Amino acid sequence: MGKSNKWFSIISCLIILFISSADSSCPIDFSYVHTFPWNSSSCRAPVDKSCCQTIQSLLGLGLSKHLKQTSMFYLPNSDAASSCLSDFRAKLASLNIFPSCTNTTSDLVVSPLNCAGIATTEDWVDKLGTSSELDSSCNSDLTGLTRCSSCLDAGLRVSSRLTSFNPNSTKCFYYTILYAAGVVNEYGPEDVRTAACIFGLPLLRSATDTGSNGLSRRSILKIVFGSLGAFIGVLAAWGVIIMYRKREIGRKQDALHEEYVRGVKAKVLPNTGAKWFHIGELEQATGGFSQRNLIGQGGYGIVYKGVLLDGTVVAVKQLLDMDTNGDDVEFTNEAEIISKIRHRNLLALRGFCVTSDAIKGNRRYLVYDFMSNGSLDEHLFNSGSSSRRHLLSWPLRKNIILDIAKGLAYLHYGIKPAIYHRDIKSTNILLDSEMKARVADFGLAKQSTEGESHLTTRVAGTYGYLAPEYALYGQLTEKSDVYSFGIIILEILSGRKVLDTSNSSTVLITDWAWDHVKSGDVSEIFDPIVREDGPKTVMERFVHVGILCAHVMVALRPTISDALKMLEGDIDIPRLPERPLPLGHESFRSSLHSNSSPFTMSSGIRSSISNT
Repeated sequence: MGKSNKWFSIISCLIILFISSADSSCPIDFSYVHTFPWNSSSCRAPVDKSCCQTIQSLLGLGLSKHLKQTSMFYLPNSDAASSCLSDFRAKLASLNIFPSCTNTTSDLVVSPLNCAGIATTEDWVDKLGTSSELDSSCNSDLTGLTRCSSCLDAGLRVSSRLTSFNPNSTKCFYYTILYAAGVVNEYGPEDVRTAACIFGLPLLRSATDTGSNGLSRRSILKIVFGSLGAFIGVLAAWGVIIMYRKREIGRKQDALHEEYVRGVKAKVLPNTGAKWFHIGELEQATGGFSQRNLIGQGGYGIVYKGVLLDGTVVAVKQLLDMDTNGDDVEFTNEAEIISKIRHRNLLALRGFCVTSDAIKGNRRYLVYDFMSNGSLDEHLFNSGSSSRRHLLSWPLRKNIILDIAKGLAYLHYGIKPAIYHRDIKSTNILLDSEMKARVADFGLAKQSTEGESHLTTRVAGTYGYLAPEYALYGQLTEKSDVYSFGIIILEILSGRKVLDTSNSSTVLITDWAWDHVKSGDVSEIFDPIVREDGPKTVMERFVHVGILCAHVMVALRPTISDALKMLEGDIDIPRLPERPLPLGHESFRSSLHSNSSPFTMSSGIRSSISNT
């Protein structure tokens, strides 16, 4: 029994020693120190001052191999780092090289402070995307001064961008070197051309004999001295440059950026009630505006999902093309208008953010409540396995239409002066967790002028949803939104886009629906998914209201208030009038590019289109 316990103890100790050894073993094979044709002459007696640079580059080659194999920058813990340093020094010692300047254990352990919290190549992609300047400049044969210099310049720019995410980062430049050699370059870090250029590793003469276009050792050292240097030396030199620029230029730029931020804030009314966010709050909420949190992108901005410190889920919209005065107008317009209104069918604005700096320039953000079910457009028109169209039953479609009408009715009649949205379309209708519709995106909205029947304004909006009198003459009234609402009704009922381009000619949805109504086959208008889903009389009523709202002639369209009453069955729908002309795609498009109307119409019809 005693012998049994003794053997058990011995086996247990061996297991523990094995596990400990596995945990602390070095994951890098440094045998390349013996086989790679690097020039060790600077590390022979008498030791040259460039020896430390050579040793740093040689160690970097191993770390880059490790990155290529594991997707991990640096080593997971101090035990592994200590083991690797021991192995590396042993390999050098076998060549009678005993440098006093190799890294310490802590230098090789992964840390959030190394470079903007990056630990893996996945983190790298989160910060910079799937492609950067390195991918086009460092991916191939780096033989020759031109190719190598291009790669090094790209590395400096990428390193600067990484440091901007966290100015306290200490190793972004070295991370850039490792990534360029281990991930980007197709030949890999152990290729003599890659090692000579990216790491600046001096090679034996036989390895540098690449012909008239090759790099001599002297040329390599010039590149290394001018662009890379030793890791610590490069960082130090880079820090001096940054400090110098900040001293000479930074003060003036900071003053200009602060003045800009104050100016934009001053344009937004102080009593809007929405919060001014600091950019740091939004960066933390969105994971540094990570690609994984990107939920939408359009002509006016990029939208990210974020979580505030109190747990509130929000959508953060960054406006694009921020250097024009027109974008200031759009930002302040949306900020003022939407922050003053509160309605269950309008998307609520939580706050704004304005920031400016020398690296990223002027940036503006709007922060909204997050709508978990996305946009109406995604449900109606997205095809494939991700399609959510089947979720839109008739009761849901009916309620969405009523929600939109109630939101517009509030804009037109619930506040003074009235607000005209100008860009009602399926992508601007968002759906919350309960599938309640919210009208969103007020960047183009206009407030009405008291005492005037309409506004004459620059045409803005989305082709197909624009009312004719607005597209042709710039005459904006509440009936312009009603026209767009009519288009939305028909899209929701049919699951068909506003413009059908499947044939040689483009057909507007109102013309298509009107043809079916005239021929008596209204049921063909309905999306097959809901064709047998609801009461026919109610569904037909919605079709008639949609056609009436989207009528060419302003005078024949109902107000949004009356349209809502018709939809709910509170008032009768008037007999549908004939459409005086087909509003075809080609004629409508030509009207947007010429000063004359493409429509052949009598003066009476022309008057009706202009009449409110």
